[in-house]
Amino acid sequence: MSGRILVVDDEPAINDLLVDALRLAQYEPVSASHGMEALRILREQDIDLAIVDVNMPVMSGYELLERMQEAGMSTPVLVLTAREGRDDTRTSFGLGADDFVRKPFGVEEIILRVAAILRRSRTEVTSSVRRVGEIVMDDDAHVVRLGEDIVELSPTEYRLLALFMDNRGRVLTKEQLLEQVWGFDRGTESSTLETYVSYLRRKFGDGISIRTVRGVGYQLLAPSSG
Repeated sequence: MSGRILVVDDEPAINDLLVDALRLAQYEPVSASHGMEALRILREQDIDLAIVDVNMPVMSGYELLERMQEAGMSTPVLVLTAREGRDDTRTSFGLGADDFVRKPFGVEEIILRVAAILRRSRTEVTSSVRRVGEIVMDDDAHVVRLGEDIVELSPTEYRLLALFMDNRGRVLTKEQLLEQVWGFDRGTESSTLETYVSYLRRKFGDGISIRTVRGVGYQLLAPSSG
């Protein structure tokens, strides 16, 4: 699978390692040492995916994600960090990141995650409109509405909601959700799924009913089911 990948990390050794690994995997890598430089590249070039470190000078990874959101950029992002706090995971996903990896990491893991993100982002959607209660998802326009209001979703939130809507009433296991939304059922933090379900609940409020099936997974209920 080919693609132009932007590597954003201020540590030259890590930057070079990722660039070399991506090139060997038949990708076209582009590198930047801080967020400001990365933002310029994202504006000037067609980037299929960005690998972004959190702690960087000039503009941090989180600031870059914020600026990308403000500019309406939909480029998928894989976040890297040496921090240990769980809050970093929530912050990254809350700012629209598609995946999250802690340092130190294995090169093979990064390549697998890059391939998974690109595969998800390039998958053609077969159904153009989905409806559950007051929620309407229009794939052609890439718009989600709750009644008359547009609900802004990150790419990962959109995929998760689409999967729930396609399987309304079915109990989806955590493994199924992680595999189909994030690309694989191992290596993704268990808190990732919980975080994204909480985002959907908060954004749609009473307009959505996602039931937690303890020890199994989640179920999107029809409005009349409570």
